[in-house]
Parts: sequence; structure tokens; C-alpha cells
Amino acid sequence: MGLIYMDYNATTPVKPAVLEALLPFYRLQFGNPSSIHWAGRQVRGAVEEARERVAALAGCEPVEVVFTSCGTEADNMAIMGVASARRGEGNHIITSRVEHPAVLNACLALEQQGYDITRLEVDRYGLPDLGELAAAINARTILISLMFANNETGTLFPVREIAALAAVHRICFHCDAVQAFGKVPIDVKRMGIGLAALSGHKIGAPKGVGALVVRTGTKLHPLLYGGPQERNRRGGTENVAGIVAFGKACELAGSGIADEAKRLAFLCDRLERGIGERIPHTRVNGHPTERLPNTLNISFRDVAADSLLLNLDLAGIAVSSGSACSSGTLKASHVLAAMSLDPAYARGSVRFSLGAESTEDEVDRVLAVLPPLVERLRNS
Repeated sequence: MGLIYMDYNATTPVKPAVLEALLPFYRLQFGNPSSIHWAGRQVRGAVEEARERVAALAGCEPVEVVFTSCGTEADNMAIMGVASARRGEGNHIITSRVEHPAVLNACLALEQQGYDITRLEVDRYGLPDLGELAAAINARTILISLMFANNETGTLFPVREIAALAAVHRICFHCDAVQAFGKVPIDVKRMGIGLAALSGHKIGAPKGVGALVVRTGTKLHPLLYGGPQERNRRGGTENVAGIVAFGKACELAGSGIADEAKRLAFLCDRLERGIGERIPHTRVNGHPTERLPNTLNISFRDVAADSLLLNLDLAGIAVSSGSACSSGTLKASHVLAAMSLDPAYARGSVRFSLGAESTEDEVDRVLAVLPPLVERLRNS
């Protein structure tokens, strides 16, 4: 029996067409895109073509795409950059308690520098209340930073409504769109998002490349200072191979996003239904319908998640207890804690996240392995 990978929210395998696209930029097309000679011009064109592909999938203009090393850098660039650029206008930032650590820890760092941070509570589905968001806004508010989709539960935030509220008050809206990008349609311009963080390795590109969409007119100071790269918004020689790969991955994702979402939703529903029929005392975490099509976060009462993950791993099945950035720790999920999940369930929470290579056969094999395993752990 082959290995089964169901942790696509952590990272994805590099797609064959993406690998083929990037390899020439490690060999023959090796120039520095800032160089004016033939070797530089050769790769500069490839970088700009990739920028157009990322912009097309994000729903923005190519000049609004700033390439970064990852989604975390993009989130930090957005939050720190706005905080610095708008310090004279105020020092209040609004976020939520279920954001990715890239957002939470950036806000914590600013709080230690004297900024005022409001962390919105969430309901049992992991959603913030728009009324509480509106009530939290004051004359000193300079940024609202709320995610597009939660990386642990897959819950989709009401992004359009958040953006509209921010626009009424003339507040910049930053959206961590890392988990949603390439999985559900995103149109930064039409949705009214001012800043959007993206990542390549979530959609079939290699690790080490991401982007921040900076809408025209958004006040933002650089996070990195150096040369004039990325239109003076991020100094440093570009990761050309990674950028080309990111562009290719965006092209592939955009060509079949609706069909792939439908396929993954079918597989996730099959997995959720099968678990519910075979294993008593389970609870699905996150919104029942407004969530990513590939994500299922489910809790098994009176089971320790680390024991369950270890035994699934021994059976060749790779899943997660939540964010990959938190793996290896014994701390309970801050997302599930914010959702006030019963501790008897929270301790046994597992995230299944499916992707391009997931199949019905894999789902059925998991459903064959999981029930006796849960029963054994409950009886041990």
C-alpha cells in the first residue's frame, strides 16, 4: 500500500510542469534581473511574465504584485509597513484571535512598541462578528488585518463585508489570503482588499517564494532596505527560479480552479460523512458550508491528537493537528481555543487537507484505517 498525503494546507508537492518551468533558471538563464546586459534582460522578462500570472489569479494589476520570500514575510511587510507609514495618523490595529502566527506575532511585536491591538473574538464557527468589528474602529485605527480562510479549519471570512466596512472608514484592509489563494476565486480589486499576502508552496510551487499585493495608493514602508528591486518596495536580488515557478503554478491553478474545488469538496464530504457514520463522538470544527473545499478539521472525543497522528503516520497516512508552523509543540490550538471548543474534543483535533493528488481510493483507505485506530486509542 502506498503512502497517503493529506496535509496540503501545510505544503504541496511541486507540480511537474512547474518544475520543468523553473529548471532553466538554475542553468542557462542564470542572470541577475537587475543587470542591463543580455543575461539580465533574459530573466527580467521571465520575472515580469510571472508577475502578470500572479496578478491574473489574484485579480490585481501586475505593478501591484511585490514578490517576497514567503507568506510570512508578506504578512509582516503588510502589517509593519502600514504601521510605519501611517504612524502619524494613529496606532490602532484590529485583527482576530484566529489569525496565522505570521499576523498574530507581527501584531504582538507592534504592541510591544506601543501600538494598540484589538483582537476580535470569534463564534463557534471561527468567524468574527462584523458588529464587534465596527464597534472596535476608532479615530486612531490605521489597519484591519483579517484572514481570507483559516489555515486550520478552512472557515472562510466575510471578506467583501470586511472590506466594505474598512472602506467606509478609510482604513487599510490587509488580508492573509495564503490558504485561500488558488483554491477559491479571489479578486483583490473587486473585493476591495488593500493588501493581500500570497504563498507559492501552497499551490504547487517550491518553498521560498510568495507575494504581497499592494493596491495602488496604499501607504506602505518597506520591510527590507537595499536596492531598487520590486519598484523600491523590497530590496534584494529576486529569487528568479522561484518567481517563475510561482507564476507557472498560478497559471495552472487558474485554468481549473472551479473544477478542482468541486472535486476536492466531493472528496472532503465523502471523508466527513464516512467518519461520521463509522466513528461516534466526533465534531467537525469550522463553518459547515463556508469553508475551503479541501479542508476538514474534525475532533475525536477522548483521543489525544498526537497519539492519533503518530499511529496514522505509522500506517503511512500524513495529516496534521493544525498549523504546520506549530507542529512539534504540545500547545492546544489557539484557533480551537478561541472557538471555545470543549477540551475533551479539542485535544483530539485533526486536520485533513486534500490536494491535487488526492483520490477517492485514498479517502476510502483512510476510512478503513481510522475507525479501529480511534477505538483502540479510546480503550487504551
